[in-house]
Amino acid sequence: MAATPLILDVDTGVDDALALLYAAASSEVELIGATCLMGNVTMEQATENTLAVLELIGLVDVEVASGASRPLVRDHEPFPEVHGERGLGNATLPTPAAAPSDRSAATLLVETARARPGEVLLVATGPLTNVALAVAEEPRLPWLLKGFAIMGGSFAKAGNVSPSAEANIWVDPEAAQAVFRAFVGAPEPQLPICAGLDVTERVRMTAADVATVCAPAPGSALARFVADTVSFYIEFYERYGSEPGAAMHDPLALAIALDPSLAELTTTRVEVECDGRWTRGMTVADLAGVRNTPWALGWEAADNARVALAVDAAAFTARFLERLRGLVEAQA
Repeated sequence: MAATPLILDVDTGVDDALALLYAAASSEVELIGATCLMGNVTMEQATENTLAVLELIGLVDVEVASGASRPLVRDHEPFPEVHGERGLGNATLPTPAAAPSDRSAATLLVETARARPGEVLLVATGPLTNVALAVAEEPRLPWLLKGFAIMGGSFAKAGNVSPSAEANIWVDPEAAQAVFRAFVGAPEPQLPICAGLDVTERVRMTAADVATVCAPAPGSALARFVADTVSFYIEFYERYGSEPGAAMHDPLALAIALDPSLAELTTTRVEVECDGRWTRGMTVADLAGVRNTPWALGWEAADNARVALAVDAAAFTARFLERLRGLVEAQA
């Protein structure tokens, strides 16, 4: 079976970098593009990090495009305490030799989807600004993609950047709302899969997992990168949390996009709070089906998302570690 063309929309910090590695290690997809934007770091830094990670693993032919440098309606502040000043924790990579594409991120998304209708899988692991800009340019984008998955939101639990909001959605809630509304009416298989905190915080990478991944070639450039970047992330999580290891938000979103059987998905309607003082960026999912009752209070009935509420954490972790270990072993 031919590999599915994949575009990753990234704000490359630690877990975005690991998602890039997971994509490279997954034979069922061919990474054909990476579109970059602000989020964990600035857009410029995200672009540099993406190019550098791809060069590290020899994927020099992947088109990397720069995109949104700020949210749709407000300014942007990165998260250096989570991902480090340059976004890759304690890791330092050489300055990439390649330059970003002449095409913008939104243009790359739109032109690729138009040229290959029904073929391309898009996975967004940062704020949804690039995707919102692409949908504004091409409203048929939801129908042109083979599939779409989001790392974002928190649907049946608290947020992580505020008590109600997950970071990617909180950075640009207006963009997220525009994207969810753009998918209203799309066939169910093309509705976005949402891997939010409900599932991503259940999968962790520990120091022992890092050692397992790096064991085949611990002195290789890739093993040193994984150890250095993930160690920073683990230290952050263990400083502020009660569970060992760092949550693998972005690799899990990609893994579920490639194999939805890893998660329990419920098809529903998602709206994003853009105005609330305490709830800005909150993803409100109608998990109880209230929109289909007489007291729906303005909710529209049409579905626009498939939300993951449970995950096979053991299956994902085994697959994730095996694939990354295989990349390192190739450098032995």
